[in-house]
Amino acid sequence: MKKQFEVMENETIGECLDRMDKEGYHPIKRIEKPIFKEEGNNKESKFIPIAQKIIFEGVKNT
Repeated sequence: MKKQFEVMENETIGECLDRMDKEGYHPIKRIEKPIFKEEGNNKESKFIPIAQKIIFEGVKNT
């Protein structure tokens, strides 16, 4: 069974991995998604990266 764990705003990657371990999961995949902010006027818009969301996919330990 797979479950996703998102690294929270005030959490380190290590703390997220520890949380996964406490719930009995180990990571199999790391997903990074950029978060953009739209700036500009109606004629011309620019998307500027402002943050990155990190998500780990884990499977139950056997």
